[in-house]
Amino acid sequence: MPVILWFKRDLRVTDNAALLRACELGDVLPLYIVEPGLWAQPDASARQYAFLCETLQGLRADLRALGSDLVIRVGAAVEVLEALRRETGANRLVSTEETGNAWSFARDRAVAAWAAGQGVRWQELPQSAARRGRHDRDGWAAHRNRLMAQDLLPAPPALPLVHLCSDPLPDAAALGLGADPCPGRQHGGRAKAEALLNSFLTERGQTYRKAMSTPLEGASACSRLSPHLALGALSPREAVCATAARQRAVKGTRTGWSGSLKSFQSRLAWRDHFIQKMEDEPELEWHALHRAYEGLRPAEPDAARLAAWEKGETGLPFVDACMRSLIATGWLNFRMRSMLMSVASYHLWLPWQRTGQHLARLFTDYEPGIHWSQVQMQSGTTGINSLRIYNPVKQGHDQDPTGVFTRRWCPDLAGVPDQYLQEPWRWDGQADYPPPIVDVKQAAKAAREAIWSVRKEEGFRDEAARVLHKHASREDPQRHFVNDRAPRKRRPATDSRQQSFDF
Repeated sequence: MPVILWFKRDLRVTDNAALLRACELGDVLPLYIVEPGLWAQPDASARQYAFLCETLQGLRADLRALGSDLVIRVGAAVEVLEALRRETGANRLVSTEETGNAWSFARDRAVAAWAAGQGVRWQELPQSAARRGRHDRDGWAAHRNRLMAQDLLPAPPALPLVHLCSDPLPDAAALGLGADPCPGRQHGGRAKAEALLNSFLTERGQTYRKAMSTPLEGASACSRLSPHLALGALSPREAVCATAARQRAVKGTRTGWSGSLKSFQSRLAWRDHFIQKMEDEPELEWHALHRAYEGLRPAEPDAARLAAWEKGETGLPFVDACMRSLIATGWLNFRMRSMLMSVASYHLWLPWQRTGQHLARLFTDYEPGIHWSQVQMQSGTTGINSLRIYNPVKQGHDQDPTGVFTRRWCPDLAGVPDQYLQEPWRWDGQADYPPPIVDVKQAAKAAREAIWSVRKEEGFRDEAARVLHKHASREDPQRHFVNDRAPRKRRPATDSRQQSFDF
């Protein structure tokens, strides 16, 4: 009887511990389940599904090259697995641990109950550095670095032929996903990921450290690996090891490569750090990390403000340009993602749960662990990070000084002179552009006062200390973790050094 290998967010044959473990146990039945319940969630979108389908095509080709194939079934995981158990007699299930959203955590609990009830032995192997179960952050950074330094796992030399039929991949509409035109979307597949990694490490990444903060240059200078890492077409260790090899090759040169590659390694470590947060506290998808901030913003958003922000029609040119770019491409550099969230949470005073879901749907590279941690950091609800209230006008001047990005995505500003581009309401001429829906300075002031008033409440520091102890990274000798670092000496839990990256 075969061993069911359930592919989830590890869609590759190289450096895949679950695949090798399944091979050790017997003949492998590679399985991917398209789960309608997953795609019915408010953080799912057609652009993400299209990227997944392309990635599955690449995985299927790689499995066929090994003599096997990918069995695709559509339905609820428990029902699909039970049908396969009856069809094949399989009593072993192997998969990679998944740190996803609340829905996927609940689904895994249901699968565990099914496996126990049917006598199926289910073994889950770690995807990367995230630790499951009881633990603390002591030694976590060293644990992560040891894993990343290990040799890559090879693909198996061959796999047995699969003699089971697959369901056809449903289209997005069949899963209830609405129309989602995204003409600039990245495309999925292992080959795309490998090409991006190579071009980043040898060509595009030379100016990464400097260019990643700008939406225009960042689109090319950033690795663009994030959607492939999110689905596991490329493993985090593959990216770390390839970068380390390139670092050795450029060591001692004065070309800018060393600094950029060091920054990229830091981001890869930071990625693991935040996924661990989600693993430790899945509730941060909907509950404020610091409980004192529950209910700070209205549960129901101001409909007009939310719609204007979602469409890129706030009257704040740089905010609107960033949102329109994201809608059309499915990607935005991290600093601008943070600004969009900051404006939504502070200036527009919208509930972060709703705006976070909207951004999640737009990101082709949606990674729940990173996303929801950042949503809360940029909304001031962690209790341990400095307030980062971005001034969208200043960001426009700083990150788009020539106005090229703003004008590209906001052609309705064509007649506005350069000096008024980020503040067209100050121009005496006739601008074909709506006025800002809020006063930037007054809205920021009101938000700052509201956030700080909570920090003065009794018991705030005790709760902040709990958050810090549970989620802050400990000292890392390689200094990969530059945010959320636990203090060496006793300091107030809200010390300004506990802050996010300068995105």
